[in-house]
Amino acid sequence: MLAVVLALSTATHAGGAPRIEPAIPAPDAAPIAFLVDLSSGQILLERDADRRFVPASITKVMTLYLAFELLEDKKIQLNQIFTVRPETFREWHNKGSRMFVPHDAHISVDDLLMGIAAVSANDGAIILAEGATGSVDAWVGLMNRKARELGMNDSHFGTPNGWMDEGRTFTTARDLITLARAIITRHPSKYARYFGREGFKYNGIAQANHDPMIGVVKGADGLKTGFTNEAGYGFLGSAKRGGRRLVMVIAASERPQFRKKAARELIEWGFAAHDTKRLFVKGNAVGYAQVQDGASSRVALIAPGTINATFPLGPPRDVKLTIHYEGPLQAPVAKGERIAELEIQVEGLPPSRVPLMTADDVARAGPFRRLYNGITGIF
Repeated sequence: MLAVVLALSTATHAGGAPRIEPAIPAPDAAPIAFLVDLSSGQILLERDADRRFVPASITKVMTLYLAFELLEDKKIQLNQIFTVRPETFREWHNKGSRMFVPHDAHISVDDLLMGIAAVSANDGAIILAEGATGSVDAWVGLMNRKARELGMNDSHFGTPNGWMDEGRTFTTARDLITLARAIITRHPSKYARYFGREGFKYNGIAQANHDPMIGVVKGADGLKTGFTNEAGYGFLGSAKRGGRRLVMVIAASERPQFRKKAARELIEWGFAAHDTKRLFVKGNAVGYAQVQDGASSRVALIAPGTINATFPLGPPRDVKLTIHYEGPLQAPVAKGERIAELEIQVEGLPPSRVPLMTADDVARAGPFRRLYNGITGIF
């Protein structure tokens, strides 16, 4: 792994440097709390982020993410109609939160997604899983495969809806932030359609969304609450204001009012106590990676989108930028490969990383170029 410290870095920090607290102190949060600014990738508050817990209905965010992926791959369609198996109706028509799908329903994927996202429909999640893949087991297998692809290595799913399963379903706050980032950034239009609604009406029954921030906190637009007697009250939430989006996890709260208070205070603190500054815009060259046996000895690394840094309000903070990649790269190199990461270290905050991609193709060098490279390498 090569690390290149950029010339525009303002400081190099020694390990163990004292943490500088924000000008506005952080509120008391839940036993498990995690707040990230997605616009920069930086962690603003972290408390037991790697402690495993039962997500309960927050599980449905993974079911929705999987459904969005299947829609993208055209393996299911929004207007596709599913029927309800008699066994499914008998088990789920009166169990927990539901959208009251009747036994003889012919229901669209679109309505199922609305019910799952807005009113946490347990019945809707099971009907979707069985209709899309033939069985709950097949759907759960795909959920866990997607979790591995995303790097959610401390999570496992045993049901599509998070219903109690003797602890087979578990996750961490860090993994849930990874999931939220994926569903928001990879499927922005679907996220905007299904999340953030104040309620949903189906089969003549109108229900409210139990999200503690929607309609109350400016910019709040999702994602999902969860509760079990064993795990307490949890919440995966997000809000966007201007160009900033914050995502949080609150878990292990003892009461719903504690969860509500912690969520609202934490998100408001995240916006009020921090500011985001732009470092690079999409397409900007951030640095260069060395290329071996290539027609060029290096390739520019560019930002695939705007790269920001988040700073706590108060005294000026130093920032250090470091490019990490496995190198030197071996030619040929294709344009658009995500082969590097930019580490952003703001004084007083944990470091964050964002991907960088190659700006151009680099073909394999011809014999004369390889000879030249060999000679120059000697000197």
